Amino acid sequence: MVALLAENPVLLLFVTAALGFAVGRVHVRGASLGVAAVLFVGLVIGAQNPDLVIPEFARTLGLAIFVYTIGLSSGASFFASFNRKGLRDNALVVVVLSFAALLVFLAAGIFDLKPTVAAGFFAGATTNTPALAGVIEAVRGSGEAAATEPAVGYSIAYPMGVLGPIIAIAIARRLFRVDYRKEAGRLASLHLVQEEIASVTARVTAPAAIDRTVRDLQRELGVPVVLSRIQRGTETMLAEGDVRLREGDLVSVVGEPGNVETAVTAIGERDPRRPALDRSSYDFRRIFVSRTDVVGRRLRDLRLPEDYDAIVTRVRRGDVDVTATGDTVLELGDRVRVVAGRARMKAVTERLGDSYKHLSEIDLLTFGLGMSLGLLLGAITVPLPGGLTFELGSAAGPLIVGLVLGALRRTGPIVWTIPYSANLTLRQIGLMLFLAAVGLGSGYTFRTMFAANSGVTLLLTGAVISIVVPMLTLVIGYRLLRIPFGQLTGMVSAQQTQPAVLGYALEDSGDEAPNVGYAMVYPVAMITKILLAQVLLLALGGLG
Repeated sequence: MVALLAENPVLLLFVTAALGFAVGRVHVRGASLGVAAVLFVGLVIGAQNPDLVIPEFARTLGLAIFVYTIGLSSGASFFASFNRKGLRDNALVVVVLSFAALLVFLAAGIFDLKPTVAAGFFAGATTNTPALAGVIEAVRGSGEAAATEPAVGYSIAYPMGVLGPIIAIAIARRLFRVDYRKEAGRLASLHLVQEEIASVTARVTAPAAIDRTVRDLQRELGVPVVLSRIQRGTETMLAEGDVRLREGDLVSVVGEPGNVETAVTAIGERDPRRPALDRSSYDFRRIFVSRTDVVGRRLRDLRLPEDYDAIVTRVRRGDVDVTATGDTVLELGDRVRVVAGRARMKAVTERLGDSYKHLSEIDLLTFGLGMSLGLLLGAITVPLPGGLTFELGSAAGPLIVGLVLGALRRTGPIVWTIPYSANLTLRQIGLMLFLAAVGLGSGYTFRTMFAANSGVTLLLTGAVISIVVPMLTLVIGYRLLRIPFGQLTGMVSAQQTQPAVLGYALEDSGDEAPNVGYAMVYPVAMITKILLAQVLLLALGGLG
């Protein structure tokens, strides 16, 4: 069997991937290794024989695809996170991660770890595969042995990197006696939690709303809601900006429940019959955004009310509905709820695309161009003092280009982003290729180095770091910065870039607050760990 797998690297790759995904689905108290299990299965298989490896090309290809797709999906939120409160929260994460790197630096001195092992250990303790990829890329020129050593440290520290933050959250919640219901109310009052979208019919009775245009009323409301349809007697019309409200009009209000109630109060009162407005003239439906000429554009720039007698009331991106506003930028794969005249619904559908088949395809021209730009950036050699040189490599280069292109979304006719589902698929395939290649290539080295590097001692050291570091974030964030605990647990999950921790946090809080913190700091945490892992490598002399 060993000979068969050694002679068929493609078969070896998929056997490793299949077994890895099977192991990754095993849950223990709500936590699982997920796709990272592919690495551990690769280590076990690779430890059996040094010939059980797959070509280096698979590792590089998988790595480049993985980090580029992460950049595309995170680019907009990465640059948007640098607002006043976002800077504070991201600064906290950067400082704590820097402290984690310092702890690993001290541990490397105490246990006399090789720089490559220590840098991989940091990536494992913070459960960040792109950081591991960056380290491997940085030391690739130092020889095959050095390129396999980071995976040793990573695999030793990774398991407690998953469990440690969960333990820290459980301890902190009991220590601080957190009341999640109270926290949820605070987040809702600050409009930090995205609630389910509601649709309510309001009757115009408030004097301040009578004879006001829809545009003026929405501007004065100060909350993101959509007024979609107006029923005046037997006539139903679209709530366009210049339409003036009259007493007794029935108005359809769409948005988050709290915002809807604010709007209803300003308009008048909730209609006691709560009727569904007449759909004989205006109807609504969900439409997939699949046309590239509308992607990356703001809704107001599409002129749907003026040209198509239609209004978008909500946008479903991934598994979340958000209220549509004029500043909402459409992306490939969005599902939008459109209210339009029955006679114009077909035209609106054609304008937005509504092709599920098209969303399953990838524009290989823009994808290939973006990947090429990333790899070219990574190949640029930067001279450093002392005769050293530095390259971003196939990890950081595509990631940086992906972040920039993801934030731009489009350049003229070129749409850089790819559909949400296609992005996830490519990301998983890329990660599978990378983890399988690294695991198989490092397995035999891991087997021989575990005892030499005091594996059990390092396992305990990783456990300490993986509990202390998130606990520090929780204490500083909750006690000093007064960040709501639910949101803070999401920040800890993003600090670890660990979906298993986020899953635990969501289950523990019972609401969406952790998602707020996760989305806010995840891109910065990802970039910071990639950089810190290489700084650690450099500080320990691994690039000397």
